[in-house]
This record gives sequence, structure tokens and C-alpha cells, in this order.
Amino acid sequence: MKDMMESGETVLTNARLVLADDVIEGHLVFRDGLIAEIGQGPAKGIDCGGDWIAPGLVELHTDNLERHMQPRPRVNWPHHAAIVAHDRELAGCGITTVFDAIRVGSIVSDTNKRYGKYARAMADEILSMRAKGALRISHHLHLRAETCSETLLEELAEFGAADRVGIVSLMDHTPGQRQFRDISKFEDYVCGKHGLSKEGFGEYCNFLTGLHDRLGAAHEAGAVEAARRYGAVLASHDDTTAEQVATSAGHGIGVAEFPTTVEAARACHAHNIKVIMGAPNLIRGGSHSGNVAAAELADLGLLDILSSDYVPSALLFAAVQLGEIWGDMARGIATVTSGPARAAGLRDRGVLEPGHRADVIRFGMVAEVPTLHGVWVQGARVA
Repeated sequence: MKDMMESGETVLTNARLVLADDVIEGHLVFRDGLIAEIGQGPAKGIDCGGDWIAPGLVELHTDNLERHMQPRPRVNWPHHAAIVAHDRELAGCGITTVFDAIRVGSIVSDTNKRYGKYARAMADEILSMRAKGALRISHHLHLRAETCSETLLEELAEFGAADRVGIVSLMDHTPGQRQFRDISKFEDYVCGKHGLSKEGFGEYCNFLTGLHDRLGAAHEAGAVEAARRYGAVLASHDDTTAEQVATSAGHGIGVAEFPTTVEAARACHAHNIKVIMGAPNLIRGGSHSGNVAAAELADLGLLDILSSDYVPSALLFAAVQLGEIWGDMARGIATVTSGPARAAGLRDRGVLEPGHRADVIRFGMVAEVPTLHGVWVQGARVA
């Protein structure tokens, strides 16, 4: 059956509509890229057979683009092809708005420890593909500012207000800090990813600690100033203590990505900072780094937003799982729709309401897993 009716409308009927704070049985109408009507009862249109209809998912933090850029170690894929593949994968997972996470801040002085600069070139390619109409979903930029690096300030200076940078997050991957406060976990990660020996790992830790001591404070201040210059939302990354959260609040941070302890999550809520946790953490039952489990924060009412992180298909799956945990599907879906949209300052999407963008997904459940049956972006079907 064709999606578009003779009137130029798309009508989805016989569905469970996930509204901002409720689920109703009824129909949804959209035209000219916007939601036009929400009604209870039947209507002439596409019979959804009782499927769920929800807003398109909004993704604030994903490393998925980097995976397409380098599908295997030392394999660099053509970037335009990687961007398109990333875009199509997200569309197929129900994600209709994404903030593509791109690292800024590199190490260039030591060839043994080098990880190169790529952010400005990557952003240009994303923006170019978007301008050419090659992308099916809405792409924004999320600059991940690595304070433990050599070139952060220079790389941030290459961006401006015209680049559509929506989020700047402060990251500190100094050994013994935040996500990797447990040095053994950092060793497992680095040695497993880069094949470093134990001797090489020790040298690497000393090198990074020296960088942090010399440049960390200036880099953090520069990233905060850059976010203000871009008009971007400022996010923290891996806050561990209440003191770190207080510093984040002083910077004007509105979103906390992956706080590593209950203490930090509680402090975030005390400062009205929204807490993002990884969907894979929830599904797997804990963090690969040994940090606090997303399920624990959900039980405590301290989880506001989900991110797919490194598994795009995890986003909807985890939101449904949260809906079941809380006994409230609307609340679970809000962690991947209205929650992230509002945190990022997007007021035109994330809810099924007349006048909002017709970014819409339709899904059913198969073997307790949400299965997508349709994805629309501004009323156009993309998956």
C-alpha cells in the first residue's frame, strides 16, 4: 500500500500512539512535513495492525560514524561512502536526528602515540553531503573535546557558528581519571585496542599524565568558551564525584554523558543537569569499564536520556526495555525522543503533536525485540 493518500496526506491508523505522557489507540495524520492531526478511533489510511507509533529517535552521542570510517584497524574507508552508510544505518534503526560525535584534540608530536587530527575535514564532508541532499536524516555536529591532547585549542578555532555545532562535550581520558579511574580497565582497553606491551602502556600513561598537567586546565577553559561561541549545548563526560559535577555546573553544562557513579548522577540532578546513559549498558546489564549500571540509575530515577553509543540498534531496544521496567512506555520512549530533543534545544521534534516535524517511527515486537516497520523524516519515508 502506498504511504501517501490521494489528499497528499499520510495517515497511520489502528495504532498505539506514544504521546508525551500517555499511550492511546488511534490514528496519526501528517502532511507537508508536519504532524497535522492525532485522533482516537479508526480512520482511512495505512492499517498498522496495532503497532506502536512514536516520534523519531534523537541521538546525542554515537561513535558509529568512526566505525564506518575505520571498519578494521588501519583500514581507512572513503569518507563520503562512510557517511552515507552511517546515515542509512541510523535511519534503519529509527534514528531521525543525530549529533555526529567527532573528536577534536589530537596528539601529533610522538609517532608512537599519535592519533591524528580529522575533525574539520570530517565536518566539511558531513556538511557537504547534507547540502547535496545525500542524507536521509537530520545531522548535527557534536564535538568531543579531548582535554588530554596537544591540539585542542587549535582545532576548536577552526569551527564557528555556521557549522551547526549542537553539542560540545568535555572529555578527559587521563589515566586514573573519570571513565578510566581504574587503571587496570584502561590498560585492558588500550592494550586490547592498540596492542601495547606493559612497558609501552606505562610510557603511554606517563605521557598522557604529563599532557594533562601542562595543558588540561587551559584546554577545558577553551572548550567552554568555544561552546559559547558556537551557541552549542555544553556537556560533561564521565563525571565521577560531586565535586566534578559542581565544576560542570559552574561551566553551565546542561547534559552529563555517562556519569560513572551514583554520587555523580545524584549531584547532576541536584544541579538540574540531565543524565545520559548508554543503551548498551542497560541491555548488557552494566558498563564495560566497570562503572555504574544504567539499570541502577533507572531504578533510582536518575536516568533521563539514552544514547546508542556504539550500537545504533540499541537505542529503541533499550527505550522499550526502560518502558517495561518503569511500567510506562511513554516515559521510556521519552528518553530517546523528547528528552534528548529538549536537552539539545530542539523544540520542533521529539513529540507527536500537531505542528511538530513529522519525524515518526512505526514498530512492532518480535521475540521481545522492537522491530521497525517504517521510518519517516519530515513526512518522507526513509526506511
